Amino acid sequence: MDDETQKRAITIMASVAAYLVASRLSERFVDLPEVRGIRDDLKEALLSAASSLILTLIASLAIRRIIGRS
Repeated sequence: MDDETQKRAITIMASVAAYLVASRLSERFVDLPEVRGIRDDLKEALLSAASSLILTLIASLAIRRIIGRS
């Protein structure tokens, strides 16, 4: 697998996983008040960024292991 294909696979895997995890976590930790405030936006952004970072690393490790076995 060349570098570009590997990068695309990592990006796709991480993006899908980050979306799923962030949406579930934001529902759990962010209250849905009548009017959203800056705190709610900040919590949602931090959850999204943290999950994206962690899941990108996991996807990268998974792809590297798959490539290493080939």
